[in-house]
Amino acid sequence: MAKIRIYIASPYTVGDVAVNVKAQLDAAAKLIDVGFAPFVPLYSHFQHMAHPRPYHVWTSLDNEWVPVCDCVLRLPGESKGADAEVELAKSLNLPIYYSVEEAIEAYFETNI
Repeated sequence: MAKIRIYIASPYTVGDVAVNVKAQLDAAAKLIDVGFAPFVPLYSHFQHMAHPRPYHVWTSLDNEWVPVCDCVLRLPGESKGADAEVELAKSLNLPIYYSVEEAIEAYFETNI
């Protein structure tokens, strides 16, 4: 059975970049633990360290992944990029969740 592909939309440039990346990695770990296949766009943080690209390159790549996911998780915090990803997901009629727990409850019968 295929795993549920969940795109994680969250802040990156507003606030502390390291804290923002860690928050996305923490969410991904929880999602992996229960059986999701998360797409973690902030992995690009590490790619950017080795091979920098303009911001718009990263966001255009991210937007290629939203349509192939089954749903989107929007983590808290101000982010024009994450807001745009949510709007793209809405235009594709993808479910959007606003916490890891909400996403888990939508797909899995489990005690969180």
